[in-house]
Amino acid sequence: MNMKKLLYSIAIASLALSMNSCINDLNTQPLNETDKSVDQAYDGTLESTEKGLAYIYASFSLVSQNDPGSSDIAVADAGQSDLMRQYMILNEASTDALKCIWGDSYMTGIQFNIWTAADNEAIIAVYTRCMVSITRANEFLIQTAGNKTDGVAALRAEARFLRAFSYYLLIDLYGNPPFATEENIAGPIPGQIGRPALFEWIEKELKELVSSESDLPNYGQVAYPRVNKGAAQGLLTRLYLNAEVYTGTPRWADAKAAAAATIAMGYNLCPNYEELFLQDNGSNANSQKEMIFSIAYDRDFTQTWGGTTHLVSGSMYDAASIAVANELGYPEGAMVNRERWNGYHVSAEYVENNFELQGVDWKAKSGLGYNRATSDKRAFLYNVGHTKAFDKASTQSGWVCWKYTSRDSQGNLTSSDSFTNFSSIDFPVIRLAEMYMAYAEAQTRLDGGITTDATAMNYVKQLRTRAGLDMPSSIDLDFLLKERACEFMWEGQRRTDLIRYGYFTSMSFPWPMKGNIPNGKVALDSWRTIYPIIQTEINENPNLTQNPGY
Repeated sequence: MNMKKLLYSIAIASLALSMNSCINDLNTQPLNETDKSVDQAYDGTLESTEKGLAYIYASFSLVSQNDPGSSDIAVADAGQSDLMRQYMILNEASTDALKCIWGDSYMTGIQFNIWTAADNEAIIAVYTRCMVSITRANEFLIQTAGNKTDGVAALRAEARFLRAFSYYLLIDLYGNPPFATEENIAGPIPGQIGRPALFEWIEKELKELVSSESDLPNYGQVAYPRVNKGAAQGLLTRLYLNAEVYTGTPRWADAKAAAAATIAMGYNLCPNYEELFLQDNGSNANSQKEMIFSIAYDRDFTQTWGGTTHLVSGSMYDAASIAVANELGYPEGAMVNRERWNGYHVSAEYVENNFELQGVDWKAKSGLGYNRATSDKRAFLYNVGHTKAFDKASTQSGWVCWKYTSRDSQGNLTSSDSFTNFSSIDFPVIRLAEMYMAYAEAQTRLDGGITTDATAMNYVKQLRTRAGLDMPSSIDLDFLLKERACEFMWEGQRRTDLIRYGYFTSMSFPWPMKGNIPNGKVALDSWRTIYPIIQTEINENPNLTQNPGY
């Protein structure tokens, strides 16, 4: 059976644990008489334990145990309550990588860098979903403690990774969140331990999970998309790469070593970059071999207006979708997107500053607006009929992006499934290319900002060769940042990258509408490098202190 279908179908159909509150009241007793109690859900068998683990996995991709229009957290629009959707928005729309013409207040606050501690649905959704997954993992670890059934130890290790990943998102986005472990279930209300201490806890967890004594499966021992030691080693790499931001102390040598250890596990690059983002990326062997950790979506089993559905539908409009389909050789009138919401845009400055495009023409009447055949193959862009300058009130300004579409690796645009408006694209959280880039950046920083190190150069060369580009004779930090902008566009990494480089708040690194200034030539307050703890938690938990600036 398809593993991702198994994970999420059993999470929905078979485990009905509910929670009163994910943070302050950490009991997990049922809200409804038809829901199972903890004791009923965890009966000690391997089957019930697998369902409990699936319930944790599901917290990253589902908005409720009902239909996609219902949310189980306090966000009005269910699709906007999805963790990965809003994680991507917080890390991309707050930078130069993504702009949106929709009037949603949460999007306005994020993309113009004017958010406050008042309710913002993106900030609420990511924070709350992370705390939900942590609570589910803590409960799982309590209920499975002492269970000697074959296979349970490995499931417990997976749960620990998912909890560590949730804390990684929190330390990156919110700095100093409440810290809850098993003892807080029906126990003391959690407090804060500080960003450096949380870093140390995450590091310790991940190092234990990748050790030879760990029960976390090795790469290849469990079916995709379940996590293994590669996911833990990859997340440890990302943690070390950003250690100076989180703790004040750089860990470049550790980042390099962790990246090398991940690379050595046996992953391989997908030969065709586009296949990483097509509808069957979770079942396509080419893309699977590059995926280290992904969040799985399946339109037949787990419909959501968040996930990757918003990436497929959010950017395009009818004429653009038809033009791209025509350029790709589809019959007249075909579209590459099943739905076209026409909201997300990419500024001309972002494209010009990062992508190596040939034949860009802002007056083009047909085609894509540039020569894709001779350009960076990681660019999936369209500008025909658009104005160059981004206009927050215009549906046709800057570029639109078709990196995520309704296509699969066989070229199919339609399918026989029942839910064609939803996406089955798995969101790539960590992939091998990131490990290549992390190794190269760590080496470059160790070498003083520029390197010709053969291993680092080879890793970058492999990515540029796949993109159809030549390799320079040396690489420096700004070159690597541009490479990351192309390689990981709309994968939720841009804000973290700009903060690590010191560019996110700097006046010397402008982008359109940064700080709500048209040309973006403004310095953001330093406290905007982290988001506020959501205000309801500050109000209800006396152990919490709001982040500076809010």
